[in-house]
Amino acid sequence: MKVKISTHLTGVSLAAVMAVALTGAAHAQETAPQQQDDANIVVTGSRITTSGFNAPTPTQVIGEEQIANNAQPNIFNTIAQLPSLQGSTGAATGTFSTSSGQQGLSSFSLRGLGAIRTLTLLDGQRVVAANVTGVPDISMFPQLLVKRVDVVTGGASASYGSDAVGGVVNFITDTRFTGFKANILGSITKYGDDETGLAQAAWGKSFADDRLHVVLSGEYDHEGGVGPGDFGTDLAGSRNWYRATTLLNTGQANNGSPQLVYSDYAQPYQYARYGLINNGPLQGIAFDANGTPYNFRYGSNGQPLGTGRVSNCYPGNSFCVGGDLSGAPGSGASLKSSLERVNGYGRIGYDFADNNEAYVTVNVAEVKTHNQPSPGYNRPNMVVQCSNAFLPQLIKDRCATAGITEFNFGSSNASFPDPQVYTDRKQYRFVGGLKGSFGAAGTDWNYDAYYEHGITISDIKVRDIVLGNRYLAASDAITLNGAVVCRDPVARANGCVPINVFGNFAPSASALAYVAPHDNGPFQHTKLTQDVASANFSGNPFENWAGPVSVAFGGEYRREFYRVNADPYGAGVSALSPNSADYPADPLLNSQLGSNWAAGNYKNGRGKYEVYEGFLEVDIPLINSDAMGRANLNAAGRGTHYSTSGTVWAWKIGATWDTPIEGVRLRGVTSRDVRAPNLSELFAAPTVTTLPNFTNPFPRFPGGPAIGGVSAFQNTVGNPNLRPEIARNTELGIVLSRPSWAPGLSLSFDYYDIKLKGVVSTLSADQIVRFCFEGNQAFCGGFSLDNQNQQLNYINVQPFNLASWKTSGFDIEASYQWQQPLGLPGSFTVRALGTHVRKFIVKAGIAGVADIDNAGANTGATPDWKWLAIQTYDSGKFSFTVQERWISDGVFNNNYVVCQTGCPASTGNHQTVSYNKMKGAFYVDLGASFKFGDNISIYGKVDNLFDKDPVASPQTNTGLDINPALYDTLGRIYRIGARLNF
Repeated sequence: MKVKISTHLTGVSLAAVMAVALTGAAHAQETAPQQQDDANIVVTGSRITTSGFNAPTPTQVIGEEQIANNAQPNIFNTIAQLPSLQGSTGAATGTFSTSSGQQGLSSFSLRGLGAIRTLTLLDGQRVVAANVTGVPDISMFPQLLVKRVDVVTGGASASYGSDAVGGVVNFITDTRFTGFKANILGSITKYGDDETGLAQAAWGKSFADDRLHVVLSGEYDHEGGVGPGDFGTDLAGSRNWYRATTLLNTGQANNGSPQLVYSDYAQPYQYARYGLINNGPLQGIAFDANGTPYNFRYGSNGQPLGTGRVSNCYPGNSFCVGGDLSGAPGSGASLKSSLERVNGYGRIGYDFADNNEAYVTVNVAEVKTHNQPSPGYNRPNMVVQCSNAFLPQLIKDRCATAGITEFNFGSSNASFPDPQVYTDRKQYRFVGGLKGSFGAAGTDWNYDAYYEHGITISDIKVRDIVLGNRYLAASDAITLNGAVVCRDPVARANGCVPINVFGNFAPSASALAYVAPHDNGPFQHTKLTQDVASANFSGNPFENWAGPVSVAFGGEYRREFYRVNADPYGAGVSALSPNSADYPADPLLNSQLGSNWAAGNYKNGRGKYEVYEGFLEVDIPLINSDAMGRANLNAAGRGTHYSTSGTVWAWKIGATWDTPIEGVRLRGVTSRDVRAPNLSELFAAPTVTTLPNFTNPFPRFPGGPAIGGVSAFQNTVGNPNLRPEIARNTELGIVLSRPSWAPGLSLSFDYYDIKLKGVVSTLSADQIVRFCFEGNQAFCGGFSLDNQNQQLNYINVQPFNLASWKTSGFDIEASYQWQQPLGLPGSFTVRALGTHVRKFIVKAGIAGVADIDNAGANTGATPDWKWLAIQTYDSGKFSFTVQERWISDGVFNNNYVVCQTGCPASTGNHQTVSYNKMKGAFYVDLGASFKFGDNISIYGKVDNLFDKDPVASPQTNTGLDINPALYDTLGRIYRIGARLNF
């Protein structure tokens, strides 16, 4: 990275510039983000652009060299390693999901507050969202042109507006790049998957006496992804760490034993790979691949009781331990979505006067992903007639002997095609702007004005998902006039083709077309648009006793809009449904309400809102002397009017003091920050998620045992009456920066405290049902769990401004650089960053719901400690880097009560559990590069050198029990590449 240091540094100290230039990353204290050229480095965090200004909000800077040394196919992966970023999402998260539409979406989350509370900018400008939640996709940025990334680790709403509650991540590109550069990268895991190929190139040139600047870049990235595995415990490749770790629910809350028992190899006992009779006198009879009946091998030495339960097993969520796991679908989900992205970027700038530029940028990008959420079709509860034409005669005879005409049946339907989810996001972003300086009233002023129009087109297609009622009709077969047909005459009249669910008998093409119409699978088409007009000014209108008083002010208009159309099978037929006439009427399906798919029931919807806002920021020098040092007061205020919720105010006030002690700076800031509800929260088209093994705590009859696992739909809807969230953010810090007695040393410590009120949140489906079961009638009207017909099982969830969050902790950063270490040429740099989360209290805001501290709950995103350490030797021709990543030990849930015997009563707020520890992780990465002359270099990297397996994150259902937002789930990765620079 080349940094030209002049005597006029805009918004950053010499120490910060040197840190960026020499180490590739610095804990910069300064800010103000708009202008960027070879003579100026402006660091995000404030709108003030005055020489020498030090902002009170901490800012971490990741420079070009660190980005290059980390050798990732997506710059997102490098930035997400910062300890202050907790809960970010990428290609390895969301792979278990069918309906979310967020697979492969790379977005940042600061302080564990969620991606929707982190404002991500490109050259200080807003970016159109890649999803209706309002977050952009980093995969769509022009990554080769990024010179550095500024991460503001504190509230910045007064300076930048809504969403900056956790902070700001600002990508700064090289707008004056000249020459040609390229990067080629290939990688593969130890297990022979996630083959990745990346090709990037950028070109820039100046014309017309250096007044016209043209920059072009393009990149292509293909990441093969990892998975899927198979049923049971078989993962992709030769990975062997999956053990189906589960919190088994005994169904007993008051018997002195723990209600939840931690165990490996949990075996669902309601279904098997090719079918299992799970209730009545024939309970325990399963079917092999040939359709031959056999006695199912239950774990825990269990024996079927004929009531749906199994002795020695766990009725609360219908599990045994061990036994035949061949039908458990958890391991069949992809570990990482495959991803393909194409990005094209162009910028033309013209200096119409000295220090004044007019420019236009165009960015066109497409990102495609693919994942498998689970294998087969998990159907734990259905009723089978003993007269079924495909049922073996042996079972028909057993039915007659037992005097029954039907039985309950569950199957993983391993003979069915595995569901597949495909997403395709296209983005078109256009920006036109003016920036520069002018003189007024005897002083210089800077300005930056731009208009942005962005469009995102998102398509989600799900393949090989069945229509629930058609599956039931097709699986109920009889013999009529010598032919096997569907029993229901209405179904037959509408094209029903029978299927054999007793064994590994793949449905015929015509049967599959009826049950899971491939061409008409779940589909969602979304269009999002964003329009932004912004103008900002800054200058020094006058001086006081300590120096120039700086002022920044400006305004912004923003319009956000979305429209979504879904297939009528999922959405129901309405005026918003395209080509609804192409979907023939079927009495078995709900043509008006939809929700006919087993998963992926997308809905239609639209919404928009407009924002008008203005801000004022001032920086007042208070002290400027050798005896007292230098101090300044920084304050800002912003008024914002939302068309949906009215006017809200944000403000901040802070100060920095360069003390008389050499290199020591004190800083502090407190702010009121806001986040307005996004389009999804306000106007979300209802989304329907399938819960295949939802724990129903209610008994089938009074005094009987809990029903246990059932299949249900979770209906999530928006709330147009939501109000903005309000946060109070306070930070206090001390910095030691390159004192003369240790010129290579930089240290910082920053304490943060965030209180967030009116948090837009929902209770989980499990909480809603459990609180009703425990007697809170307020929760009983929003669900129905009729175990006899899973199409009627549903739980409604809706967001409200109910919750409040409180989190606090501190950041530590240290770096040191030796020139010519041990007499060797070049430099050796060490750097370490750590974040400690003291507490993360979540208050649901509902009577009867206990507070919970998520700090140290490693099933989530906020471990007690998260560290990143980097050691680099660079001779100028050769460099070698060692990087360590560490996550501290934690728990599953801080509200669990651990006990073995003599346990207190277990409740929905404080469940008793046998074990509540979740180990942390320590990863080591190695990298090296070698230069051939001045223009060519080759490099290599090994991530997760010791192939550390992920730690189990136990659930209470059949999902893949890992936390990819916190742990590495892929294993060792080998990377190699080459860079050109002319």
